[in-house]
Amino acid sequence: MEAAPGAGGLLGHVSADFKKPGMRDTDNAKVFFREFDEYEKHFDDPDPGKRLPNFMVMSLPENHTRGTTPAAFTPVAMVASNDLAVGHIVERVTHSRYWPETAVFIIEDDAQDGPDHVDAHRTVGLVISPYIHRETVDSTLYTTSSMLRTIELLLGLPLMSQYDAAAAPMYKSFGVKPDLTPYAVRPAEVDLNAKNTLRAYGARRSMHMDFSDVDRAPAQALNEILWRSVKGLNSPMPPPVRRYSFASE
Repeated sequence: MEAAPGAGGLLGHVSADFKKPGMRDTDNAKVFFREFDEYEKHFDDPDPGKRLPNFMVMSLPENHTRGTTPAAFTPVAMVASNDLAVGHIVERVTHSRYWPETAVFIIEDDAQDGPDHVDAHRTVGLVISPYIHRETVDSTLYTTSSMLRTIELLLGLPLMSQYDAAAAPMYKSFGVKPDLTPYAVRPAEVDLNAKNTLRAYGARRSMHMDFSDVDRAPAQALNEILWRSVKGLNSPMPPPVRRYSFASE
């Protein structure tokens, strides 16, 4: 129950060693490798309980950061650790026997919490698969439900609600000819072990924020600290921009 507190229905379906207190995303990736290796050993096992599940959900939350809390890893180091963990996971999967029939979907969980100069609703979504159009940007207006709908179609799952039923699948991102070239992870280009000092911008405010779990710190205040700590003390954070288009007859 420690791996799924308050959710007894997940007992036996959640990795007991994943995302323990104090673990970085690179540590979480190592737990995934250990379990993934065991699944691959049983690739052809008749027991479905020993084979890799058809669907997995993974949370890699380190890029939420701890602001500029003194002695905690810096925001840059934590985001880089998250990126490196994702890269290692993709590398491992693409070098496995599962790769020809695998799709990995990656999305930020807080699209609205990091507004940019275009629209506060948008975020980056990544899809990795042999059938993806490589090194391309699909600018189709998708939603999180579009990603969910695509996963449902790939797995042959029924619709869950009106939201995924109405969502546009990510057809444009996929092709029909597979490219099985595996991914080679790129090394980190920053110090993953860099830590904040008391002199960091927003250090004292960060000390009073709740980082015991994601999304407990005040979003606006934390975003401003992160922006200035990375972009510079005199760099104002861009305000949220929301664009809408209306048509009338």
